[in-house]
Amino acid sequence: MTFQVEITPIAEAQIEQAYQWYREHNPEFADRWFRGLMNAIATLQEKPRRCALAVEHDIFPEEVRQLLYGKSKNMYRVLFTIRDTTIYVLYVRHSAQAPLTLDDLDDLEGGA
Repeated sequence: MTFQVEITPIAEAQIEQAYQWYREHNPEFADRWFRGLMNAIATLQEKPRRCALAVEHDIFPEEVRQLLYGKSKNMYRVLFTIRDTTIYVLYVRHSAQAPLTLDDLDDLEGGA
């Protein structure tokens, strides 16, 4: 079964913020990072359940999984949920960021 992948506005903004940071600090890496992230997200079309549950999955009303992208200091967690035949990318967070809390969710969704 092939799934459709949708990136939420919050996740798009987080990707854009990370991309801009890389553009400022390492322009040669920025485009490569972005293409790699988009390719990794596209792999969710096939077998998204291969990805583990996110550490903060219990604060969500539905099952939330994570796809890991990158290496060592440049590792990102792509948090997503599966609804019928669609994958919704909810958040994209650097692995150094603390796990989401309920307060974070309220802040993020209120600010979007």
